[in-house]
Amino acid sequence: MGDTSCSSIEAQNMNSERNRGGWRSSPFIIGSMAGMSLASAGIIGNLIVYMIREFHVKSISAAQVGNVANGSTSLFPIVAAIMADSFFGSFSVALFSSFVAFLGTIILVLTTIIDSLKPKPCNNGSKLCNPPSNFQYAILYGGIALCAIGFGGARFTTATLGANQFNEAKHQDIFFNWFFLTWYTVSVVSFTGIFYIQDNVSWAWGFGICSVANLIGLVIFLLGYRVYRLENPQGSAFLNLARVLVASIRKWKSQLSSTTKDYYSAHDETVPVQPATIPGQRLRFFNRAALITDGDLQLDGSIGKPWRLSTVQQVEDFKAVIGILPLWSSSIFLSVPIGIQGSMTVLQALVMNRHIGHFQFPAGSITVVPLISTSIFLTFLDRVLWPAWHKLNGKSPTTLQRIGVGHVFNVLGIAVSALVESKRLKMVHSNPSVTMSVLWLFPPLVLVGLGESFHFPAQVAFYYQQLPRSLGSTSTAMISMLIGISFYLSTAFIDQVHKSTNWLPDDINEGRLDHFYWMLVVIGAINFVYYLVCSTLYKHTKM
Repeated sequence: MGDTSCSSIEAQNMNSERNRGGWRSSPFIIGSMAGMSLASAGIIGNLIVYMIREFHVKSISAAQVGNVANGSTSLFPIVAAIMADSFFGSFSVALFSSFVAFLGTIILVLTTIIDSLKPKPCNNGSKLCNPPSNFQYAILYGGIALCAIGFGGARFTTATLGANQFNEAKHQDIFFNWFFLTWYTVSVVSFTGIFYIQDNVSWAWGFGICSVANLIGLVIFLLGYRVYRLENPQGSAFLNLARVLVASIRKWKSQLSSTTKDYYSAHDETVPVQPATIPGQRLRFFNRAALITDGDLQLDGSIGKPWRLSTVQQVEDFKAVIGILPLWSSSIFLSVPIGIQGSMTVLQALVMNRHIGHFQFPAGSITVVPLISTSIFLTFLDRVLWPAWHKLNGKSPTTLQRIGVGHVFNVLGIAVSALVESKRLKMVHSNPSVTMSVLWLFPPLVLVGLGESFHFPAQVAFYYQQLPRSLGSTSTAMISMLIGISFYLSTAFIDQVHKSTNWLPDDINEGRLDHFYWMLVVIGAINFVYYLVCSTLYKHTKM
């Protein structure tokens, strides 16, 4: 009777597991991400305009704060990813982060409806306006910080949860394409509709809608719990990687062996079962971490000194991370110009003619252009170009090829931005009464969006497929981490150029933003050459 009962329970568990994962779980994951993205874009995306108009912050300072907020939104995912991979799983971390973001949106809504939380309105020009008090700054920055932490923590752990629902790389690629297509499409809605409400109705309504969207996304995410395939956290993968480094250094004098039995291939509950083998020849110095020496093992064959001995698989995982870092670093200097261009185009839009017929285009909505461009081209690539490419060549372009094309389009976009700004400054100085149309900013931003459609999903897929499965959340967050670093570097870069040159005064009509853009073109071109070298030398760990 007991055996029959146990068998029945096991059968039910197996049926339950078969009913989890796959495409059935994707609507909940993508739907929740849509609500979060609407809220994130509507709040973080228009912070520069909100701070300038409602908190009387200077334009360059507002651009720097905006970059820090964007950087935090993009940098915090790596912290969330470590927590997800090591301890709590991607579902729990994404759920908690969504709740934190919701609290942040509530605080920002309060700053729009409670008069004591923001400076008094000013109609006499920003130079005569009263600055915010320390208390008002604390509330504002507290709300921004919660939003940045929450949105950042939820976005890429949700992406990892979605990818974990599939076993095949082709399905993961398709999921990432649709995930980011939805992200961009919803952001377009936010950057147009929400920004229009914020500019023409009220900031309270605009931020309020974002808060409701966040809540709806949170509810959708919870509704899908019964069909999610949840991964089991495997302990701190980063601790294992650190042990490989320490063990290699401690054994640096040991002679490497070519015999399988001299290397530790046993496994424990944190390391998948692997056949006995010898570490690969790439980065051979670190093979010493798996080399068995006197005193490393206990009598039962388990590791006696964890900081002196690692498994072969842990060594290979460590080398996979080290091997991918040069390619990852090339993407930092790909994203720095994008971050700078994004904040500077908002400042350009504020001093340009934003009327399109009877409609006045919100300055903050200028960032919608690359999002629309990316959404259109992602659809085109997924449904037209890649199938045609596969039909002609018998295979799809590699992720590294797609990333390389993205580099080229981004450099072209910055170059066109420089040309447009040069033309705008000539018009301002020759005839101040004539203001250049904001439509001139569209072509360079379209090119940037085209570049993102190539490199952004490709980078996420590349890291997810090339790094160890134990670093699943970390792998998808790597792209976010480099974007975060890039935004911080963008802020520092803008600050340095602002202090050391006359290119970026508070009134950009008196500066030379075009020179700044040309500098970014040179940096982007050098970085592209660096990327070509790294991608050529890279050895794939998984095919």
